[in-house]
Amino acid sequence: MSTPIIRVSNLQKQFGELQVLRGIDFTVEAGERVAIIGGSGSGKSTFLRCLNFMETPTAGTIELDGKPLGRPVNGDPNERRYPESELCAVRERVGMVFQQFNLFPHMTVIENAMEGLLTVKKMKKAEARDRALNELQKVGLAEKINVYPGRLSGGQQQRVAIARALAMAPEILLFDEPTSSLDPELVGEVLRVIRSLADEGRTMLLVTHELGFAYHYATKVIFLADGLFHEVGTPEEVLKQPKQERTRAFLSRFSEFSF
Repeated sequence: MSTPIIRVSNLQKQFGELQVLRGIDFTVEAGERVAIIGGSGSGKSTFLRCLNFMETPTAGTIELDGKPLGRPVNGDPNERRYPESELCAVRERVGMVFQQFNLFPHMTVIENAMEGLLTVKKMKKAEARDRALNELQKVGLAEKINVYPGRLSGGQQQRVAIARALAMAPEILLFDEPTSSLDPELVGEVLRVIRSLADEGRTMLLVTHELGFAYHYATKVIFLADGLFHEVGTPEEVLKQPKQERTRAFLSRFSEFSF
């Protein structure tokens, strides 16, 4: 059997007295498309942010391609220290697209898409521009390269953010509710881009409330509640035939989505 591209063991995250993630075990195979669903405050965003170390896990281990990240503290494999040089390398491999677009308002579209290539990868400007332009073409924004973010719709800004993440050539893409800040009429344009990336065979994890999209996009669906994975399975199993009462109660709130 192939080594999972991500393996999570006993992942925990605590903020003061608040235990947000309570011991998660999970694997992702290369090319899998994972949809993560759950209510507000369930730990979905924290889980994603731990995967690329925007949040440092309190306990547990994360492996990329079979290699545990960080170093055990005092011989305890569950408590680990993460050198910044290692985290920078991880963030190049694990790209993230946020709810808020986080674009630099004083930079044009092409400059935003190039920024990581110049500052992180130390790429030459001409090469960075070519790569950024290629990704902006992929998300349908080649004609907007010299426009500033303030002149774009929310959907266009999110597509720039996706192009920026793609330009770094990550092995894994994380999407943290990428349509939640958009007006309803703009959601479709972003979901179409995500679907096109899925069709390329990319490894992707998506936190979303768009359950109809999750059903068609995902190879695996996770229902997360109270910092635990309550149900994991195919879209058919979790979204249409959930086994857990907690999952059924959550899905019953969504009366207007279709598969």
